Amino acid sequence: MKERTDESLMVEVSNGNLDNLKVLFERHHVHVYNFLYKMSRDKMLSEDIAQDVFYKLMKYRNSYNGGSFVSWMFTIARNNLKTHYRRNATDHDDLGILEYQLTESNDEKEEDYSHLQIALNKLDASDRELLILNRFQEIKYAELAEIIGSTPGAVKTKVSRALKKLRKVYFEKI
Repeated sequence: MKERTDESLMVEVSNGNLDNLKVLFERHHVHVYNFLYKMSRDKMLSEDIAQDVFYKLMKYRNSYNGGSFVSWMFTIARNNLKTHYRRNATDHDDLGILEYQLTESNDEKEEDYSHLQIALNKLDASDRELLILNRFQEIKYAELAEIIGSTPGAVKTKVSRALKKLRKVYFEKI
């Protein structure tokens, strides 16, 4: 039997079959958590927001319009993370509310991060987000464009530029 697509499962969820949400959760909760953790570096926050993402998938299931499920899910995840930082912002820097803050303790800085993660953390939040979604979560340019509200061509250019920045930061002495 052929495995059912995320989109067909979500259509059934939006029609009231909430049992299919369990299948979607099992398929995607690790991806959502990993994305949130790579953006925030906070395990508890990532767990809380990941749970909230699936709660919102259920709560707002009627707003699902049949597009790419993964795009819709990651849009909810990134919006939840932005909302968290907006609500808990103590000061606003020049980059504004959209800049994600890294929460690092001195212990984590020493050896917990890989060289790549350190380089990723040095990038702007928007560049880091694009690379994490595209390279780590393997989201295609078209879906990524839908998530961030852009065109696939513009997203491809932004990812390429972000990779160049990452390459430069990665190979400099950290």
